[in-house]
Amino acid sequence: MSGLEVLDPTGERQPRERRRLPRPDSIDGRRVALLDISKARGNVFLDRLEQLLSERGAKTERFRKPTFARPAPRALLEEITARSDLVVEALAD
Repeated sequence: MSGLEVLDPTGERQPRERRRLPRPDSIDGRRVALLDISKARGNVFLDRLEQLLSERGAKTERFRKPTFARPAPRALLEEITARSDLVVEALAD
């Protein structure tokens, strides 16, 4: 690993180590899900990110959690998985 430590903010009593997936060589033509977790101003971040991704050839689709206080519903996760190649989750205040 490159020395980058990524923390999972979920409330786990026993944290699990998760292997990072490799990044794609290109995002051109990829389907990128933009997940707004419903915190204030997350949509502002995603608006800009959507513009930048589109300029690089990605096809974006927006999704939104009902509330930031709980994990995303299983149905939403399954929909994102079925419709996307990559996911960006926005957290902003």
